[in-house]
Amino acid sequence: MYAETTAIPGLVTFTPEPHHDARGFFSRTFDTTVARSIGVDPASFVQDSLSRSARGVVRGLHLRVGAGEGKLVRCSSGAIFDVVVDLRPASPAYRSWLSFELSGELQNSIFVPPGCAHGFQALTDPADTSYRIDRAHDPSEDLTIAYDDPDLAIPWPLPVTMMSDNDRAAPVLAELGERLALVAARLPHRLGEAPG
Repeated sequence: MYAETTAIPGLVTFTPEPHHDARGFFSRTFDTTVARSIGVDPASFVQDSLSRSARGVVRGLHLRVGAGEGKLVRCSSGAIFDVVVDLRPASPAYRSWLSFELSGELQNSIFVPPGCAHGFQALTDPADTSYRIDRAHDPSEDLTIAYDDPDLAIPWPLPVTMMSDNDRAAPVLAELGERLALVAARLPHRLGEAPG
């Protein structure tokens, strides 16, 4: 397995090197030594979650305000178009986004740092997405941003078949004002510090 940094500070990709044979394949999906070598603390994860989505479903864009939330995201079965939006005002990548195709075939994953919004679209039916999260969920810190925000102009690859009522009603960035300012309130002053 190897890890690489991206244009968004703290956003890391992990790519395993699966062993294929007549039975199928074997793949290491996480390695603490590799994670530590690139600045991801494996001891910080406190919850594992899984979502199953039908083809065309969009989930997100989701964000935690306050201290934020870091998460390791992997598509364990099927494939997803995964998007990360940097909403940390101190970041040189502020308000930019990157996309990745995560798949059960590759077993690749990304680490989404606190202060970044995350969402994805299922490319297969179904697509199972696994998350390792570094903070207990606090619903009062949930923030959802419109998946079709015109300022972000994310080119979702498929027609949207379904989404939650909350995701469908989400405001665009321009409408979030003070709520969006809370993203930076408890984040570290320098990128790479632990949240306070």
